[in-house]
Amino acid sequence: MSSKGKAGRYRGSVKDFPNFDANQDAEALYNAMKGLGSDKEAILDLITSRSNKQRIEICHAYKALYGKDLIADLKYELTGKFERLIVGLMRPLEYFDAKEIKDALKGVGTDEKCLIEILASRTNQQIHALREAYKDAYERDLEPDVIADTTGHFKKMLVVLLQGTREEDDVVSEELVEQDAKDLLEAGEVKWGTDEAQFIYILGSRSKQHLRLVFNEYLKISGKPIEASIRGELSGDFEKLMLAVVKNIRSTQEYFADRLFKAMKGLGTRDNTLIRIMVSRSEIDMLDIREIFRTKYEKSLHHMIESDTSGDYKKALLKLCGGDDDAAGEFFPEAAQVAYQMWELSAVAKVELKGTIHPAPDFNADGDAKVLRKAMKGFGTDEDAIIEVVTRRSNSQRQEIIQAYKSHYGRDLIADLKSEISGALAKVILGLMMTPAQYDAKQLNKAMEGAGTDESVLIEILATRNNQEIQAINEAYKEAYHKTLEDALSSDTSGHFKRILISLALGARDEGGEDFTKAHEDAKVAAEALKLSDVSSDDSTSLETRFLSILCTQSYPQLRRVFQEFIKLTNHDVAHAIKKRMSGDVRDAFLAIVLSVKNKQAFFADKLYKSMKGAGTDDRTLIRIMVSRSEIDLLSIRREFWDIYDKSLHHMIEKDTSGDYRKALLAICGEEN
Repeated sequence: MSSKGKAGRYRGSVKDFPNFDANQDAEALYNAMKGLGSDKEAILDLITSRSNKQRIEICHAYKALYGKDLIADLKYELTGKFERLIVGLMRPLEYFDAKEIKDALKGVGTDEKCLIEILASRTNQQIHALREAYKDAYERDLEPDVIADTTGHFKKMLVVLLQGTREEDDVVSEELVEQDAKDLLEAGEVKWGTDEAQFIYILGSRSKQHLRLVFNEYLKISGKPIEASIRGELSGDFEKLMLAVVKNIRSTQEYFADRLFKAMKGLGTRDNTLIRIMVSRSEIDMLDIREIFRTKYEKSLHHMIESDTSGDYKKALLKLCGGDDDAAGEFFPEAAQVAYQMWELSAVAKVELKGTIHPAPDFNADGDAKVLRKAMKGFGTDEDAIIEVVTRRSNSQRQEIIQAYKSHYGRDLIADLKSEISGALAKVILGLMMTPAQYDAKQLNKAMEGAGTDESVLIEILATRNNQEIQAINEAYKEAYHKTLEDALSSDTSGHFKRILISLALGARDEGGEDFTKAHEDAKVAAEALKLSDVSSDDSTSLETRFLSILCTQSYPQLRRVFQEFIKLTNHDVAHAIKKRMSGDVRDAFLAIVLSVKNKQAFFADKLYKSMKGAGTDDRTLIRIMVSRSEIDLLSIRREFWDIYDKSLHHMIEKDTSGDYRKALLAICGEEN
């Protein structure tokens, strides 16, 4: 199946082979498989360079010439992932989808992710063809099989999608858009409980064009994207399915770019997902997926496949990918447009930030002080009691407990905790007992004391705190260490990096709105500083200073507009440009600012993931973020974590830590979903 994109251009990576001869290709495949062993390179070269329609013709020619089934012969000669990929390419798309769904349903357990991916992304015509292919291949109807293997609202939405009756009219009624947005809001955010049927009806039946406008209207009236409401109101596989539907409504190509990234990131590769997408999109929109992949993840799909797979399997996947987008060193125009739209969404979204720790109801500081004293008195320590009290109280309540403990027992609670608990648990509990400003001040001081400086900590804290938080940190630092934070930074860092940190440490970022004219001028400065446009009369030092000032002093709303203008001027995303054209601590600091402006919660989610992935755990980073964000936006970070990495923060902490330390972190993290 082919696909035409913008301006009628073909957007697949695999095209009809010129001067195609089915008999000649059938003979070549027969020769590649006869005798001892098989010529796998010849097989992959031929099959990946023919369109699906041509491969079907080759199957017929093979049967006519040799009286044998080509797919059966390929299965016999090939093995593993390579066999699954090549055999998948030999089936018509609807039969390929049918086989994937059949495999997802059979045996113990169901592959819900496969069902979600296929049914949320296919057009009406593709769904109808899939149902017919399933009936033809397995002599049974698809719908009853799905019903038998799924439950609840998840099942209901899958059945709706299986009808293939989504409206396709591009004529949109403004009145109906407003009504649907209002109905979705009332079905979720406003209602006690959730009216799932309303979500199923609207998201399962309205046209894509209509729903895109509904999502815009929903953002206006609720102040949050529809995705945030789905995460808050729905759960489990139903939540995942509805999020997939929304992503496909917004951009099917971006949905698949995300799926491909998740299939290859971290340890291990989700080969079934990788194969399914590479096979099914190779003649539809692989070029668009590639462009979006590069824009979002700042690396080409080709590069990621190359580094994550091996052997003939890798060669075949790279042929389907069709090219390395990093080679050109420039964004495609479509990819730049996607980057622009991402900044636009960042600019208009009013995300409601939520922490995981809240003030305890019926709080009694005296009672909590007694519980803590009892937990530490006598032989042994009741760590569970300490964790229960400290992680279930807000920071202001903990400060009251410190005072009550002093009043009752004439003792310093912090000193007692230090003497009774140790290791990583102590760092968590003692961190929670400090005020946020005291905690940040201590982390900054630790990053600068002794031999060497932990620049990443300085960057993380100073690039992500608001003016009020920075000012409180300055006061806490002076009180604790008897010198100013600026003096400490000046003596421990140098050059442009020092200037960036000191500028951020002033806590003087503008808090005004947007100035589009100024944004355009600032974008020109950024383009010149990053050597993406002709340099004006300013020398390079002056340009760097101005660029530094823009990033460190402009408001977040203003910077979002600057970064949009930057894309219009240069055809680059600013984060990608900084990464490519700068180095060292200056690059890392500028990147942290840009990523914090784009999505601060995603920035922290990324740092949490990196602190736990691979061998060993970066406990300092893990503790620092869990403690410092617990009352600000840890719930929001948790949701971003799930969105980006397709696993819960709770699960990753559970797997990567142990003992009382794990109990404390999980208590801060909150429930799993």
